[in-house]
Amino acid sequence: MTSTPASAPALPTASAMDFPADFVWAVATSAFQIEGAHDADGKGPSVWDRFCRQPGVIADGSNGDTACDHYQRWEQDLDMIRDLGVDAYRFSVSWPRVRPSGDGDWNEAGLAFYDQIVDGLIARGIKPYLTLNHWDLPQALQDIGGWGSRATVDRFVEYAIGIAKRYGDRVVSIATHNEPWVVAQLGHETGIFAPGLKDRALAAQVSHHLLVSHGLAISAMRALKLKASLGIVLNLAPMYPATDSEADRAKAVLEDGKLRRWYMDPLFKGSYPQDVIDDLGEAAPRVQPGDMDLIRVPIDFLGINYYSRVMVSADGSFDAKKSGLELTDMDWEVYPQGLTDLLVRLHREYPVPRLYVTENGGAFKDPVGADGRVHDEDRTRYLDTHIAAVGDALRQGVPMGGYMVWSLMDNFEWASGYVKRFGIVHVDYATQRRTPKDSALAYRDFVLRQRALRQRRG
Repeated sequence: MTSTPASAPALPTASAMDFPADFVWAVATSAFQIEGAHDADGKGPSVWDRFCRQPGVIADGSNGDTACDHYQRWEQDLDMIRDLGVDAYRFSVSWPRVRPSGDGDWNEAGLAFYDQIVDGLIARGIKPYLTLNHWDLPQALQDIGGWGSRATVDRFVEYAIGIAKRYGDRVVSIATHNEPWVVAQLGHETGIFAPGLKDRALAAQVSHHLLVSHGLAISAMRALKLKASLGIVLNLAPMYPATDSEADRAKAVLEDGKLRRWYMDPLFKGSYPQDVIDDLGEAAPRVQPGDMDLIRVPIDFLGINYYSRVMVSADGSFDAKKSGLELTDMDWEVYPQGLTDLLVRLHREYPVPRLYVTENGGAFKDPVGADGRVHDEDRTRYLDTHIAAVGDALRQGVPMGGYMVWSLMDNFEWASGYVKRFGIVHVDYATQRRTPKDSALAYRDFVLRQRALRQRRG
């Protein structure tokens, strides 16, 4: 990346804020969305490799076989991260790349790839933040029950121990799961994500197994006395009733229970919310004695992925596209106040440790212009207002540790394929050319100003 052109936008609202000296500024990606090399060097298939082969499930009929070709272009991409001036990079390890069948032999070629990533980040002065599970379960485990099987819990703990032993002395942070709600609900209830199943009871059981595997993995990694901090990443969104009617308010409470309290309560209170258990009825998960104690183990941090609030109507009549609200290309409302509201509420209702915004960003239509640049004003404004929202939460006493932009670059956006672009760096998928968008330049300059403030403070 070159110096910022004079016409590059700034982050005016956030720039007026002074964040703590140890606040971490970062960018984030996930393995399946960028790596490609789907069968290279001994990698096994994941549930997403298999899912993409099903007709009609991916909007543009694409797959992750090549994606951003990061597996081959990782050095260029790490240089790109360095040139952004950020403190850290959040990435995930592909479980089937390092242990193709989910158990048994480890794949040294896959492990060596992540050695290069970790060491390459450190050499460039960037802190590695590692995620163990960003949805790409080995297909071999899915074939014998996947997350619906208690055996997969044991396989995940083995995987966590192996990765922690390999990289735990060099990475700053290890997160067990990214967005378990997505794996459970979208993958096993609505079926729009891998593995594409539609079974409410199975989805509830999967969510429980994910939480149990988290707790067991945290305890197992803690016993290794790692330098890395340990935690989990949840996708959360505040629920607002579409009207002030009693029915809408009651529905918003229940929906909040299904998303936020279903994961936060077990992690920090040792129980599932009773209203959601009642709503599930016979579909409620089977909980073995002692499970809730396994889940409720101390963690060092909680990661929050936030994109928008949710407007809830009891009759399902609220339609964001007809609401007149500002929407992203995903038809998600741009609502930064929701991020402040969410962070403050989590801090007030739970004994949360340090909080990180581990994903935040917006998909917008932003082609390369005639001047060779990408003028993504919508995204630049989105990042500005949401960083400011984090600053508001800090001023209200929320123990914030960092902010991570989703995403470093355009990539395979799951069921949307390559149609939706979240990146602050544009990717031409035909040539794999990377072009920093105006939002990347603005974010870079903002981070550099924050660093200058740190230095002046000493």
